[in-house]
Amino acid sequence: MEKPKFAVVLSGSGVFDGAEIHEATFTLYAILKNGGEYQIFAPNINQHHVINHTNGEEMNETRNVLIESARIARGNIKDLNEFNVDNFDAIIFPGGFGVAKNLCDFAFNGTNMKVIPQIETVIKNMVKANKPIGALCISPVIIAKVLEGVNITIGQDADTASAIEIFGANHKKTTHGEVVIDEKYKVATTPCYMLDATIMDIHDGAINVVKAIIELL
Repeated sequence: MEKPKFAVVLSGSGVFDGAEIHEATFTLYAILKNGGEYQIFAPNINQHHVINHTNGEEMNETRNVLIESARIARGNIKDLNEFNVDNFDAIIFPGGFGVAKNLCDFAFNGTNMKVIPQIETVIKNMVKANKPIGALCISPVIIAKVLEGVNITIGQDADTASAIEIFGANHKKTTHGEVVIDEKYKVATTPCYMLDATIMDIHDGAINVVKAIIELL
């Protein structure tokens, strides 16, 4: 059997305004550890804003999601516009506030959120091709918005779970390392830092969600 090929979509670099770096890194590790290979993608758009990660304050500068994500990718990254569903077996979205600020606007508009068109198209194309989708941490909110009636988890946060239910999705409470699988859509989700987690918990969540995706293949 050929190695399963994963597309990994990042939303910047750093938990407060981009991709959560532990989740992104362990996702890449988990893919290779389980016999897969990956290509990293990110949309070529400006971040909503830039946050100083030492104090949480907004900084007066502009950064690009693709360029920032390239830090985690060590430069080996592609514009999400280049993504072709035919070239991959699965796609996975690590979390971080960048998902809720750059890939959609959930952080600001809650239940009135919109997903950026690129991301919505990618998710729908994967479903149409009957290929699995993985999402960690806050990323399941974009899946919930795009795929009506999908079964997902963000852990135990009541407000986020309520929003997911308003979108028409079904939320299931989980704890560290647990994965919720939607058989219809072939979606696997795990809570990671949506819970009060350690870096070891993130390792477990990433490993388990990647294993679940491979089983869905």
